Amino acid sequence: MYLGVDVGGTKVLAGEVDDEGVVRRTALRRTPGRRVDVATVEDTLTAAVMEVADGRPISGVGLAAAGFVDAEGERVLFAPHLPWAGERVRRRLADRWGVAVDMDNDANCTALAESTYGAARGVVSALIITMGTGIGGALLLGGRVLRGANGMAGEFGHMQVVPDGLPCECGLTGCWEQYSSGNALVRIARARIGVEPSVLTELCDGQPELLTGPMVTAAAEDGDLVARQAFASVGDWLGVGLGGLVAGLDPELVVIGGGVAAAGDRLLEPARSALSRSLVGRAHRVVPPVVAARLGPESGLVGAALLARSVA
Repeated sequence: MYLGVDVGGTKVLAGEVDDEGVVRRTALRRTPGRRVDVATVEDTLTAAVMEVADGRPISGVGLAAAGFVDAEGERVLFAPHLPWAGERVRRRLADRWGVAVDMDNDANCTALAESTYGAARGVVSALIITMGTGIGGALLLGGRVLRGANGMAGEFGHMQVVPDGLPCECGLTGCWEQYSSGNALVRIARARIGVEPSVLTELCDGQPELLTGPMVTAAAEDGDLVARQAFASVGDWLGVGLGGLVAGLDPELVVIGGGVAAAGDRLLEPARSALSRSLVGRAHRVVPPVVAARLGPESGLVGAALLARSVA
């Protein structure tokens, strides 16, 4: 039995994954946050892993971490939304669980899953973007994930797109993920509560601080104008950022994963329009398709389990 654990800024999703990439059983926990100690986060991971295992022997665990994972897959050097900073996460969890643990960045795990079972299968070059609390990224070339000299390639969410823009959890300002992410979606919607008529006011009992991403998604599906405008803004910024990446990397395909991508074309259509509008030389090149991750929000944990299985 191989498990994958996807550790994001807001949730921990653990799952049992079979050798065909099918998720057989999952356990969900809320991520304690950045301002707690490391032990609290790892207690949460342990609870999710033990729930999935349910007393059965585990052959290996793969960890998809939302942070900068070193080239050896041993440490999380920095995580904007988690308290890990230079921690020997892999070794500590392996000792605690008594099983082999393998680790990589969450977007790299998504890329591995999508190239093996999903939307990027058989594609020579693909750009993978994961949208959750923030933005993660990975680049596939020849079916392999490019990790970079330090293991940190793909941190596209922290490209500065607005000089002197909004402050980011990473310590910089104007980062792409401040304008196109789950956090950005909620912030944009919160700013309109009480200003324009919206079902969001009822969903959060008139308290903007209680508004969540799933509430915005549900309201958009029901036709709420404020929620739809929030998605349009996030999607437009997604396309603007993709314009620069596509110009620099020239991928065959762009795959969008993560929890926010579950909104589908409500997010992807404005992204496609903005990409086409902002891409240099668009009249003289093929603009790559922008598609949703085929494995959906579970692609990170599937890739993590695949990592553990391939190393075993």
